[in-house]
Amino acid sequence: MAEQENCTRITRAAKKRAAALASTEDQPLNKKRVVLGELPNLSNVIVSSDEPQKQKAKAKPKAKKGASAKKEGVLKEDVDGKPEDPQMCAPYASDIYEYLHKMEVMIGGSEKEGHCLITLRRFKKIYLSFNVLSRQRLQLLGVSAMLIASKYEEINPPHVEDFCYITDNTYTKEEVVKMEADILKSLKFEMGNPTIKTFLRKFTRTALEDYKTSNLQLEFLGFYLAELSLLDYNCVKFLPSLVAASVIFLTRFLMRPKTNPWSSTLQQYTGYKASDLKECVLIIHDLYLSRRGGGLQAVREKYKQHKFKCVANMPSPPEIPALYFEEV
Repeated sequence: MAEQENCTRITRAAKKRAAALASTEDQPLNKKRVVLGELPNLSNVIVSSDEPQKQKAKAKPKAKKGASAKKEGVLKEDVDGKPEDPQMCAPYASDIYEYLHKMEVMIGGSEKEGHCLITLRRFKKIYLSFNVLSRQRLQLLGVSAMLIASKYEEINPPHVEDFCYITDNTYTKEEVVKMEADILKSLKFEMGNPTIKTFLRKFTRTALEDYKTSNLQLEFLGFYLAELSLLDYNCVKFLPSLVAASVIFLTRFLMRPKTNPWSSTLQQYTGYKASDLKECVLIIHDLYLSRRGGGLQAVREKYKQHKFKCVANMPSPPEIPALYFEEV
């Protein structure tokens, strides 16, 4: 009997608590629940309305100063990227460029392009400058250098067996790997030198200063001219940064033939005057018009494709006005 009385008391108490909770839920709340985005518009939030207006009024002159600074010229940090983007290293852009320029001067002008073909050529040249090799093993040097270059440049490099196959299995896998190790020792494992592509990426941002949006055609045309420079041995004597600056000069000329392709901003950013680029620009221009290297069609056919905006088919004036090579 006692247990039954306790159960009834518990159930009665539980009913009373449930009724009390129901009555409180039915009562309207004093404060209105709102979305977080509506908080600034609430009437129960006490904010002095004069302070925000004063802050906005003070912010306007700063915007004018920024606009005037842009008119004066584009700084290296501004061109290299927005300050809030850490990957662009905007605060250190000028220091990085100076270091790369010193590095290319120290190395020399022959190691110049950042793709697999020229990386291959550079590896072979350095190895042969320190080692004597018979003619029968030159092919082994070539495939081993190609193996290193593909590992350095490509996302999915071929396997060693693939390089043995292209030699008709003249060399074994062990011989290719052994030559690979010898080449790396000759290079002292130092393979990350500045190339045309290194500087071209930096200069392209400056070249796009006159374009409101990113111009893919200008970028692809720059890559095309850079690869064309590899077809002529006369370009080997130029530093990678000078070839990259010449590519930008010619790219802007081909895009807008009636406008001077060089500017004070480009001169300040690259460190080259238009007169410094004249010889290299004329060589690349002849290559573009097939006056040089006309029999080498692989690069030209590549950039005739639609995915590269068909930049190899762009028309070009036969001559570049001498006025464009004068100081700006």
